[in-house]
Amino acid sequence: MKSCNGWRRLVICLPIIFFLPYLFSVLDLHQISNIEKLPKKHSNKFDHLVLGPAAGQGLHDRLQCQGLKALNKTHLPNMSHTPDYKDTVSMVTVFTVYNTSVSARANDRSNEMVTVGNTSYSKTERSMAVLNAFINFIQVSMPLSNIIILTDPASEFKINKNRVTVVPIKGEYSRDKLMLQRIKSYIAFLDARLIELSRRHEQIHHYIFTDSDIAVVADLGQIFYNYPKFHLAVTFRNNKDQPLNSGFIAVRGTPDGILRAKVFLQEVLKVYSSKYMKASRMLGDQLALAWLVKSHLSFDAKRFARPNSFLYDIGGTSVLFLPCAVYNWTPPEGAGQFHGMPLDVKVVHFKGSRKRMMLESWNFYNSSASAGISNMLCLILMSGRTKYDF
Repeated sequence: MKSCNGWRRLVICLPIIFFLPYLFSVLDLHQISNIEKLPKKHSNKFDHLVLGPAAGQGLHDRLQCQGLKALNKTHLPNMSHTPDYKDTVSMVTVFTVYNTSVSARANDRSNEMVTVGNTSYSKTERSMAVLNAFINFIQVSMPLSNIIILTDPASEFKINKNRVTVVPIKGEYSRDKLMLQRIKSYIAFLDARLIELSRRHEQIHHYIFTDSDIAVVADLGQIFYNYPKFHLAVTFRNNKDQPLNSGFIAVRGTPDGILRAKVFLQEVLKVYSSKYMKASRMLGDQLALAWLVKSHLSFDAKRFARPNSFLYDIGGTSVLFLPCAVYNWTPPEGAGQFHGMPLDVKVVHFKGSRKRMMLESWNFYNSSASAGISNMLCLILMSGRTKYDF
């Protein structure tokens, strides 16, 4: 009977022993609200963050997390640090809002409201919240940079933040043509910069064009310092059909750099307009970009399978190819391989319904001084396989 009682105690205690480490990790998760364990199966999108295991644990080149604490990374920039380079860097995005009339806004608020933290958003308010988070992340990681928003002159929205400029550019900003218009807006902006440079000599001013649903988590100005010979930079991934992502394009701010980048984007636009108009709502620009690069017979597409930066001349434009894993990292959504977050990640791209994660991440970072960029990255990593409601 004593032996039997000992076995009973062992059976009872074993689950507790194995559960204790998990219990301590879970205590960290109470820093944010509305969290539940990742379900084994889910077909519906969630209206709150769902945390699961942090992928990449045990891999030396991946972020290691214990709950919501990063174990091997401190990513918050030193606000007093002055970079070795002196050139100015501006982040540029295309953004517009729809349903700007009073009646449309009232109808917008009454339909499809979503709540993040303690705030409820209509569709338009949701877009503005994402834009504000985009600006906030940049101002934390690159406090000396400027932010330029290219928009439809008819679009009505206000941004009351320092170092932010709204630049109206005429064009077709309908949802079906927005990706096409984005390239046109980039070209128009670069053309205007060339005219300004021809009129007066200015300090070199670099530009990084991005989607507005990204979080910059490190200083991107180093790209221009570390790679001094490129005119234009894009990000690539190991994807046969869509190896290039247009959500991140860096342009060197010299007259030659701006001119070469403008000519390159004009070629992308020509390919887009002639071959991929059926994909004008989404992906057309990426398909056109890939076609233009691959059309050079000497270009080896196998280089996209290796996660190393490289330079290549495309029609006289020196193009720097940067790995998406670092400069355009996207949390996987749903099933699929997930190898964790690279230690040197600099940009997190919240595509599609991951935008809830973007707002939740900013709220978490902004919740306390101890949250920090590194711990916020653990939050993103742990919630990266779930589909959310927007």
